[in-house]
Amino acid sequence: MPQTINVHHVEYDLWHDTLTLFEPFASEPWAMLLDSANAQHPDSRYDILVRQPVQTIRLINNKVICQPPLSSNQPNNLDLFSIIQAALEPLKNSHSELPFSGGALGYLGYDVARALTPELFQQAPEQAENDIPLPDAAIGIYTHALVVDHQAKKSFLVAPASMTKAQAEQFWRAPVSPYSPFKLTSSWVSNLTEEQYYERLERFHGYLHAGECEQINLAQRFTASCTGSNWHAYTKLRSVNGAPFSGFVQLEEGAVLSLSPERFVQVNDHGQVQTKPIKGTRPRHSDPSKDAASAAELLASEKERNENLMIVELLSNDIRQVCKKGSVQAPQLLALESFPAVHHLVSTVVGELEDHYTALDLMRAIFPGGSIAGNPKQRAVEIINELEPHRRSVYCGSLVYFSANGQTDSSVTIRTLCQTGKQLHCWAGGGIVADSKASEEYQETFDKVARILPLL
Repeated sequence: MPQTINVHHVEYDLWHDTLTLFEPFASEPWAMLLDSANAQHPDSRYDILVRQPVQTIRLINNKVICQPPLSSNQPNNLDLFSIIQAALEPLKNSHSELPFSGGALGYLGYDVARALTPELFQQAPEQAENDIPLPDAAIGIYTHALVVDHQAKKSFLVAPASMTKAQAEQFWRAPVSPYSPFKLTSSWVSNLTEEQYYERLERFHGYLHAGECEQINLAQRFTASCTGSNWHAYTKLRSVNGAPFSGFVQLEEGAVLSLSPERFVQVNDHGQVQTKPIKGTRPRHSDPSKDAASAAELLASEKERNENLMIVELLSNDIRQVCKKGSVQAPQLLALESFPAVHHLVSTVVGELEDHYTALDLMRAIFPGGSIAGNPKQRAVEIINELEPHRRSVYCGSLVYFSANGQTDSSVTIRTLCQTGKQLHCWAGGGIVADSKASEEYQETFDKVARILPLL
């Protein structure tokens, strides 16, 4: 049955404090926040809060589990993206002023790739241990949302048409429950020693010299024991990591805390596509002259520039699969963007979807992102599975929404942590190419989490 969704304007002054508005629901399963984190960044504009989905879609060991199940007239062999598309179809909302006006929202973990291309993982020997009990994907279908536009200073309530504006407001009003402060109860421990990291980089260089791959993203994972509120941990991290694609996801199994600076792919209501790969990193410094020198060194680095352009080419080829011929272009290459911990090189690739394709078709075509896999992507995925000791779980996947009005936006879940039970995990990686120096690449992984691990 079609379900109409309405949008209500509410007073920005009363409905703009995202953390205060979300906090009463932060421990509620399937409450999620896509958070621009008040970052001073061109892509920081909207915050999107959701809770109480009408349906949940989880991917566990390549099996899609829907609650409640899809209607009996749906085929049984649909893949994850087809199921999301089917769940979106009953929702009716063409309100294009908002990026999200009800629809699907959640995360796609890196291992969604196992369901999309199982042959990649069947050919390579299974090395990576699967020890994090989070779903490989967790997507809710939401008819309620609170959307805050910080640039235009407007706030909107999304709600079923059966609800009055007052009822829609009441949905987001609740007393705050006390929570225990977050703290670590152990030191951070990596799943790779420095020697093991160097050894794996050397093994990759063997594949590279054999002509099998030009680049891979190699990551290490840090783990610590913890107690207390994961929401408290997120707000603490957010306060010093003003990242435009931040987010918080609460599930029964645990939580995702993301402080991502990187857009994966965006589709607007006219079918225009944008992806913004990050490749190239230098640390920030408190001394202004040292900081400027670090940025200048990044801009001048031939290695970093070549690596970025390699990923631009890969992503361009990926999105061409579903975009109109001749529409894929790179209007901005190798731009410097600075974040609290690091400077990055960021490029922008755009295109226009073919009329018969949707944003879900696009996501299926390009997942996982080339910037966090490698080139060529298929072989890079196999090598990563061989070299990294543990599966990546949420890391290098995506926080994403697919709105009922046709719009989509998503992050690459780098600078991202996940909490399950009394354990907290955080990853850091970087692109490895022919002229990578092991000591520099190893140090870069620590630079990327310099405002995350020490802060907690």
